[in-house]
Amino acid sequence: MKIKSVHSWLSHLPLTRAYTIAYKTITDTEVVFLEITLENGMSGIGAANPFADVVGETPQHTLANLQSGYLDQIIGKDIRLFNEIIDQACLHFPKQPGTIAAIDIALHDLFGKSLNISVLDFYGTKVKALPTSVTIGIKETKEMLIDAEEYFKLGFKILKIKTGLDVDADIERVRSITEKFSSKMLVRVDANQGYSLDDLKKFISHTEASTLELIEQPVKTGQESVLQPLGIEDRKKLVADESLIDARSAWQFSLPPQSFGVYNIKLMKSGGIKGAREIATIAKNADIDLFWGCNDESIVSITAALHAAYSCSNTKYLDLDGSFDLAKDLVEGGFELKDGYMYPSSLPGLGIKKID
Repeated sequence: MKIKSVHSWLSHLPLTRAYTIAYKTITDTEVVFLEITLENGMSGIGAANPFADVVGETPQHTLANLQSGYLDQIIGKDIRLFNEIIDQACLHFPKQPGTIAAIDIALHDLFGKSLNISVLDFYGTKVKALPTSVTIGIKETKEMLIDAEEYFKLGFKILKIKTGLDVDADIERVRSITEKFSSKMLVRVDANQGYSLDDLKKFISHTEASTLELIEQPVKTGQESVLQPLGIEDRKKLVADESLIDARSAWQFSLPPQSFGVYNIKLMKSGGIKGAREIATIAKNADIDLFWGCNDESIVSITAALHAAYSCSNTKYLDLDGSFDLAKDLVEGGFELKDGYMYPSSLPGLGIKKID
């Protein structure tokens, strides 16, 4: 049960399609992988690709931290002490959630394998399989409708469209999707901090008749208080993303009057499964729903987020499409996607394996 070795590396993973959000265009992703191996040869894999714009850490920082020599001290430790190892890493790498996520996920995977149970079985399943949204970047309405039709034919029932550059164009896009698909597809929008309060009010009032389900991070971080004059029903549709980094910010936004009715938990912000579940507990006590999101990520961390999501009773929404557009990955397995619903593997750990 003792750890024998650790190995980390960075891989450049291109996307099959580029996309645009309110402040940049994304064509690829860099993912840091961490493999931890026991003396019996069993290994667990973690992965991370934090966004510096959100958490101040890049994949290069993550790799440097993992290769700094700190992890040498976990060699010889019993995998059953994985929670203690995560806690110590948090103290050594404060405000480095990508680093902690890689360590946390690899240890969870390896711990589950050592017990021959899945991570989800270890924590206990609280919700059944949910549909994930699939994301369309900012583009012209005609192009967006073409993508939406493609995803609908693949079985997806929820679209998340990137917005935030032009509120009038955003209103047109939501209306067009609703007109084309009616109630067959729900719509979520992610403004990526692109709206003013007046923009948001206009957007809400002009999309009332649409199938709009949620509005993610409408205003800039630090300006969350401007949302409080909105009615409670409108605020219940607002999702905190860039504003929500860790348990501390989760607690702050849980205090009344709440600006957000939903928390977007990403393992790359929370520092893996353990940190995510801490945020989930705070949200549950404040009657706030959970929305599980992601960056462009490997199946490794997407699967970890899925296990964490289904272990929390206040999970209501999934947006775990981050591995769908990878041109290649280094692992396989983890979950099954069927008609837009995500079903985790019941295999030990995260149910993933490296591709030879």
